[in-house]
Amino acid sequence: MKVLIACEYSGTVRDAFIKAGHDAMSCDLLPTDSPGPHYQGDVFDIIDQDWDLIIAHPPCTYLSRAGARWMYAGGKINEERYSHGVEAKKFFVKMLEAVCPRVAVENPTPLRLFNLPKPSQIIQPYQFGDPFSKRTLLWLKNLPQLKHTNIISEYRPYLPSNTGGKKRGQKYSIGVSKNWKESAKTFQGIADAMAAQWGSL
Repeated sequence: MKVLIACEYSGTVRDAFIKAGHDAMSCDLLPTDSPGPHYQGDVFDIIDQDWDLIIAHPPCTYLSRAGARWMYAGGKINEERYSHGVEAKKFFVKMLEAVCPRVAVENPTPLRLFNLPKPSQIIQPYQFGDPFSKRTLLWLKNLPQLKHTNIISEYRPYLPSNTGGKKRGQKYSIGVSKNWKESAKTFQGIADAMAAQWGSL
């Protein structure tokens, strides 16, 4: 299978497909963190190269619900962030509507403001063998939902949540990830499940 992993610099999903015997390439504006087939540049330069499967991780900075406090700072919409969010939605939709037999687009929970399509599936790392929670949404075209491979009952939040609530005595978490690169990386268990289950179609 010829597979494009769009907006991935870690190589995690790409390498899982290569290990499973597929012809996989990652693509991102950043160089890859792991040596392997990688196109550094605009994904739309190569998106029409007859891929059998495209898995995309479009930027979520302005779309994610996690950024709500900045989008609505001061009780009104931040017009600059909203403009960036509109552009991010256009990119998201172009990936979802890519001319390819099978497409998966991954993102966190989006702000309702941008009215993204309803996701096909919601998954967590702890359902695939990694002891963390990180709510991840999948939009799928001609692909089955991922089957859980190893559900772990004890896990902890991977990303910070409600850190502003600390001063108000509310429940919060500082998370485990140390930087934006760690936060964006796909968990190995999910990558392996994608390669095993979607690669066998």
